[in-house]
Amino acid sequence: TRDDFSGFVFKIQANMDKNHRDRIAFVRICSGKFERGMDAYHVQGGRKLKLATGTSMMADDRAIVDEAYAGDIVGLFDPGIFSIGDTVCTGKQRVQFPPIPTFAPEHFAKISQVDTLKRKQFVKGMEELAQEGAVQIFRELGAGMESVIVGVVGVLQFEVLEQRLKSEYHVEVYRQALPYNTIRWIEGDMEESAVRGLSLTRDTCRVQDMRGGKLLLFTSEWNLNWAVEHNPDLKLSEFGNVTF
Repeated sequence: TRDDFSGFVFKIQANMDKNHRDRIAFVRICSGKFERGMDAYHVQGGRKLKLATGTSMMADDRAIVDEAYAGDIVGLFDPGIFSIGDTVCTGKQRVQFPPIPTFAPEHFAKISQVDTLKRKQFVKGMEELAQEGAVQIFRELGAGMESVIVGVVGVLQFEVLEQRLKSEYHVEVYRQALPYNTIRWIEGDMEESAVRGLSLTRDTCRVQDMRGGKLLLFTSEWNLNWAVEHNPDLKLSEFGNVTF
């Protein structure tokens, strides 16, 4: 057993209070005791932080939490430092839980902003909603954030994304369906130039996630097999760590 405090972020929710544009990271306590105002260490960020305010949620009601124990869930104010799967802990021995796998999306679309003057709101909205884990966003190698490729498990998630962008960030978008149906993460830290140099079919798309991970989007299993056969050193994975 471990007496020191440890917990992991399993959910992030943006704009829970529209008046304050707040963002809450939900942490499940795995060991020890949470105390409001305690100092802790954010393992993935490599930094110390103060857990100034713990919040519990019940429907629309919030309550400040002074103490919580293993098995409890507390909501921490997140200024944009947390990702799903992150660990916070105390004590000399750092704790890092296994990463939560990212399952491959099955539907893809290019999302572009209608009003180019709202680029800042568009980028902020896409990044924050992706960090919640409901959608995954990618951009083509070398491309900016004027438009992004969004991957989802179910097509209804596109409609939810568009509605939330409009209501919470005041951004309207175009959606263009894309023909990809298979995604693979490139294992290892492959440089962008090496990804560009891969022998791939013309309709295979090279992209990267918001953490810089490199991926390939395919329109068919045949194209996937081509990539594997014509690039002997290429190692692909069906799953990736959490991306945003």
